[in-house]
Amino acid sequence: MDVLQSLILGIVQGITEFLPISSTAHLIMAAKVMQIPQTDFVKSFEIVIQLGSILSVIVLYWRRFFVDFESLKRILVAFFPTAILGFTLYKVIKGYLIGNPYILIWALILGGIFLIIFELFHREKETAIDDISQIPYSLCIALGLFQSLAMFPGVSRSAATIMGGLLLNLKRKTIVEFSFLLAVPTMLAASVFDLLKCGSSFTSSQFGVLAVGFIASFIVAIISIQFLMNFIKKHTFIPFGIYRIGIALLFLASLYF
Repeated sequence: MDVLQSLILGIVQGITEFLPISSTAHLIMAAKVMQIPQTDFVKSFEIVIQLGSILSVIVLYWRRFFVDFESLKRILVAFFPTAILGFTLYKVIKGYLIGNPYILIWALILGGIFLIIFELFHREKETAIDDISQIPYSLCIALGLFQSLAMFPGVSRSAATIMGGLLLNLKRKTIVEFSFLLAVPTMLAASVFDLLKCGSSFTSSQFGVLAVGFIASFIVAIISIQFLMNFIKKHTFIPFGIYRIGIALLFLASLYF
């Protein structure tokens, strides 16, 4: 992987991390288009590059982490189930799931269908929770379990968390923000864990490639977050569901042509 490819993947990561369309799937598809082999470094790159997106959340929502301790406690409780499952299944995820194109395709298609059907029938209740600091801890654990579904590439961490939150009677704006915040400990832990496992085998040039992707991801993710917060004020997630199905079919076609 060269610097230009890293820059492109960083932009893709920044755009897709917080949208319900699966950043992992898009990184893998982009790597395939650019004919980048799925080496151990590339698999690690696709995990660690998410740190750039995570930094954008810290910059935009720093008060939630350093001032609003009630919200912070709920974020950490929700992170707990994902941490346990992610640590337990790390070898399976990296060895057998990441990079499997058919798992990606089916996850994108089924996730897209679910998004469309869910939004057609979902109606937000007047009693829906509208403050992160008021989410019961039991629901935080449930949200963490929903997020854990994203260990399957193509599911989308943000989609799983947001749909789970809507099912659990959280307001749309509240669960979208919570999904941003929950990404921080989740992806930070995943990236650090992967670096500890594989970082010693990286060359200095590979760390340079990672840095380029990190910076690109950080800058673009800020724009993506602001876009999504404005988008949900007037729209449902149905367009994302349609997009997921369309991009999955294109990816499927690319495997045979």
